[in-house]
Amino acid sequence: MDAFQVFPVVGIPEVHPGDDLFTLITDALGKGPGLQPHDILVITSKIVSKSEGQIFPSQTRDALIVEETVRIIAERGKTKIVETRHGLIMAAAGVDASNAPAGTVLKLPEDSDRSARELRKKLHTLASPIGVIITDTMGRAWRLGLTDNAIGVAGVRTLIDYRGLHDDAGRTLELTVTAAADEIASTAELVKGKLDGIPVVLIRGLSRYVIADDGPGSISLVRSREEDMFALGSELAEQQGYLRGFEDGKRAVAKSD
Repeated sequence: MDAFQVFPVVGIPEVHPGDDLFTLITDALGKGPGLQPHDILVITSKIVSKSEGQIFPSQTRDALIVEETVRIIAERGKTKIVETRHGLIMAAAGVDASNAPAGTVLKLPEDSDRSARELRKKLHTLASPIGVIITDTMGRAWRLGLTDNAIGVAGVRTLIDYRGLHDDAGRTLELTVTAAADEIASTAELVKGKLDGIPVVLIRGLSRYVIADDGPGSISLVRSREEDMFALGSELAEQQGYLRGFEDGKRAVAKSD
């Protein structure tokens, strides 16, 4: 197993709508680690949203959450966990004021996979192949703390499927599929930090995860409704449980009669 390096890309200025991320990032790379074939750039979605103009007055936050929401998964107080139109399960549909200009909030990029592909195409004029991962922070059911996840991917293997292979003891692996793009995203977060003003990280040495084409994108990381054991969300699950109990009770009464 080869070692890999993680470099913070410093010197990227505040990003504004219409800014060319390719130029901002490559200028900063030129003063730091540079860019080599099989490098992976991990970029926080905040600067992608800013460059694409996904900035809105903070008083519109509630309306934006409704606009971005496909369905509510769970709700407690003012906190809503929802499915976004991107297929992501997130608090507040990813609408966030952190690292946004004062008095504003940011929406997620319109299509993070497309943004990753477009940036990768430009980066290939300098070195090829390059991987690009766009990230956002998410909570995790059953676990405390937040982690960064890949919400846009181009040129990186998103999943590593070990099913059918054998471990050291000869046992066949039946369920193991590793979310490689998410693990790379979280690795980069350890260098980016939340308060250090480093929105881009370069990872060098993970060439086995970099692929020649754009790949399936981050959508391949989203679990389908058919495979999701908790797809209903708390409210619908409670309703269905109540109805199931009611029907079971009716059948029991009918049987006793």
